[in-house]
Amino acid sequence: MIIAGLLLFIPISLILAYGFHAAPLWVFAAAGLAIIPIADWIRRATNQLAGKTGPAIGGLVNVTLGSIAELILALFVLSRGHTTVVKAQITGSLIGTSLLGLGIAIVAGGITRPKLTFQRERAGSLGSLLILGVIALILPAVFDYNERRLSPARNTGTLDENLSISVSVVLILVYAANLVYTLITRRDVFASLKSPEPSTWPLRKCLVILVGGTVLIAVEANLISSSLQATADSLALSPLFLGVVVLAIIGNAAEIIAATYFARQNRMDLVMGLCLGYSVQVALLLAPALVLISHFLGHPMNLIFSNPLELIAIVGMVFVVNSIAADGETTWFEGVLLVAVYVLLGIAFYFATP
Repeated sequence: MIIAGLLLFIPISLILAYGFHAAPLWVFAAAGLAIIPIADWIRRATNQLAGKTGPAIGGLVNVTLGSIAELILALFVLSRGHTTVVKAQITGSLIGTSLLGLGIAIVAGGITRPKLTFQRERAGSLGSLLILGVIALILPAVFDYNERRLSPARNTGTLDENLSISVSVVLILVYAANLVYTLITRRDVFASLKSPEPSTWPLRKCLVILVGGTVLIAVEANLISSSLQATADSLALSPLFLGVVVLAIIGNAAEIIAATYFARQNRMDLVMGLCLGYSVQVALLLAPALVLISHFLGHPMNLIFSNPLELIAIVGMVFVVNSIAADGETTWFEGVLLVAVYVLLGIAFYFATP
């Protein structure tokens, strides 16, 4: 009901932007709230469409459309040259779903239960992929630092771009291999992770919602990207904080809400698959795809996270998540710990100098 009510912000954002030419802050806020219900409808349509096919094709549908809201939002921000904000959004997506989203879900599901259990094998597999993603995201920053230390006068820009492209290609290939492993090699083990939502929507309805939702998200993402800098200035916030916290939450709100819903039903395999699986998708697919696409947009983006806080946040996220997922069970208090880590990181990003 709450998400459905947010649909009102679609016309409100358009009226504020084009009718009243309101201040960028109000346009940014309205467009951000408008994206949340659109992303949720796209998620539901994607699950319905995937349910009409076999597991292999359904998995490909989820991969292709699962993060379309965040991808479109990042592309519009990237098209305006805000590469630092896009990388901050990647960081925020990783810690937002794995710390905030998973933490809230565990608290919601575990507050009335002594403990929650989940399939340790799948969680461990996703945790291993997250570790690989972290290594890949840290490597370019370490490489850049080392090259600058050894040759201070040397321009490392080209080397950084070439390394980022190479790393991106490897990550995408690993993600493709993970799809084969999950959907074909170990299909019997991971079959229970399929969404419980029955496929009751007709195909035409799924396609109309996917196409219409994509168009609406593009419109709202354009409003957000155009008002981003002015909003940061009016609130005295750094674009880094807006990327890590605000844009990431906007892009991930649908996943966080869905994870909380499934946790209340004690379907923790789905919760772990949704939260950790989405983080894996961001690290191994979305981030490298943005690197490759950025060159066609005329604003090349590398994988060098220049702010050490971003690297600490990503590393800390993987460490905490793997420690909780290792034994195949969790409690509401561990959910509180996950949220607390996210809040601490958010406070650090708030006070960080741009």
